[in-house]
Amino acid sequence: MQPAAPPTAEAQPAVAFLARADKRARADVDGEEAGKARRGPFRPGQLIPSRARLETRPLSRIFRVVDILAAVLAALGVTAEGHPIAGGLWAITALIGLRALGLYGFPRGDTARRHLGRAAPALAASFLAASTVVLLSGHPDASTFWTLATATVGLAGLQAVWWRVIADGRKQGRLTPNIVVIGATANAERLINAAMRTGEVNVLGVFDDRLDRAPETIMGVPVLGDTNALLDHRIMPYVDRVVIAVRSTAEVRVRQLVDKLGVLPNPLNLFIGVGGPAEDDLALARIAAGGENELSGAGLSPRHAWIKRAQDLTVAILGLVVAGPVMLIVALAVKLDSPGPIFFRQRRHGFNNEEILVWKFRSMRHEMADAQAARQISANDDRVTRVGKFIRKTSLDELPQLFNVLRGEMSIVGPRPHAIGMKTGGVESAKLVAEYAHRHRMKPGLTGWAAIKGSRGPVDTPESVRQRVALDVEYIERQSFWLDLYIIAMTIPCLLGDRSAVR
Repeated sequence: MQPAAPPTAEAQPAVAFLARADKRARADVDGEEAGKARRGPFRPGQLIPSRARLETRPLSRIFRVVDILAAVLAALGVTAEGHPIAGGLWAITALIGLRALGLYGFPRGDTARRHLGRAAPALAASFLAASTVVLLSGHPDASTFWTLATATVGLAGLQAVWWRVIADGRKQGRLTPNIVVIGATANAERLINAAMRTGEVNVLGVFDDRLDRAPETIMGVPVLGDTNALLDHRIMPYVDRVVIAVRSTAEVRVRQLVDKLGVLPNPLNLFIGVGGPAEDDLALARIAAGGENELSGAGLSPRHAWIKRAQDLTVAILGLVVAGPVMLIVALAVKLDSPGPIFFRQRRHGFNNEEILVWKFRSMRHEMADAQAARQISANDDRVTRVGKFIRKTSLDELPQLFNVLRGEMSIVGPRPHAIGMKTGGVESAKLVAEYAHRHRMKPGLTGWAAIKGSRGPVDTPESVRQRVALDVEYIERQSFWLDLYIIAMTIPCLLGDRSAVR
């Protein structure tokens, strides 16, 4: 664990440039036409935090499951009318046809008319095949044909719904990864060209250390600053990947950039343009999926992310049901114990350095609250109320964060969220350890590996910060469904058995 390098005088121009970039970003938010022009051709109307980004492939699997269930129900309806072979043939033909014709691929640029046009042969074939079986059965009836027709139209309607969900998700930016590019180079131009052709990614901006030689835009994408500006840029919580697009022969420069940008929580990739447009398109598609020249910052795979989210929702809902009466009692006690609101809200770092508003039961006197955590908690802290001492000692003050979990801002298990600008010994904690931002490669948690390993409460010394970061990074590298269950099971006995930690 290496201490972070102190800022140098060379960073001052970058800070000035960042201020100008932030002014441009505020103009974007205001919706002014001039601001919109500076955003570039890829910027979606609303920036979505990277934690809320979805992927098309898992959604398409869900759509297929729903289609299968709908087809099975329709087949059962036809079977109930005395035609089991027709019902089964209809369902099998429709499902195989939809899969074979690529209806679950959802290529970019596909219109609703083309999507339904591809579905039509499969649905028509299934209807004709089943109708033929009914006619040959010797006892056809109109109700069976109506059932088959209704099922066919219903399955077509589902295809229209799936297309609309994907189209709206891409329009809103939920299904398209956002990237920033390092290097105002010919490779960057090739990458942006590929993005325009395929729509695989949104290129939000370019960063280059040679600002004196770099253009203001590359194919309409704005150059936002140098790599020093990138490290703290306000756009980064919305960025899914940072892509280095310098020359493939600049190996030394690539290593320097990896060393410098490795402190970011955002995954880092390398784009090497050595082929033609088709090769560029394939490379960009692999980068968008996280499988091309990944250099650092690998997070959860989509499958593991879905599993962890399901685990979070299940535990959070059960936790609210079980802890609901306790939360009501705590809320009443806080209100009666001292004047002020029941809840304390504090801005903290979330996934990818996103700022989130974390909820707790108020444990300090309202007039002495410290939203910036400039002064961390200490033994016999005069700011803590009588009820506050109890709920902090038992961690009951953290229970409202179950709502943060339901909102998708936190997980049940993960690195604990630290306040933005939190200080240790008068120095911002994030500046004490170069790997500090690695904690933000995963959503913060109600509990975590560090909590059950003794790193709880304040981090009031540089060594305690380094220990906390080391344990958090170890958890991120080892994370699994079963490890999370183990941490959840060990949390309560660890908390109750620890009399030494200040909380």
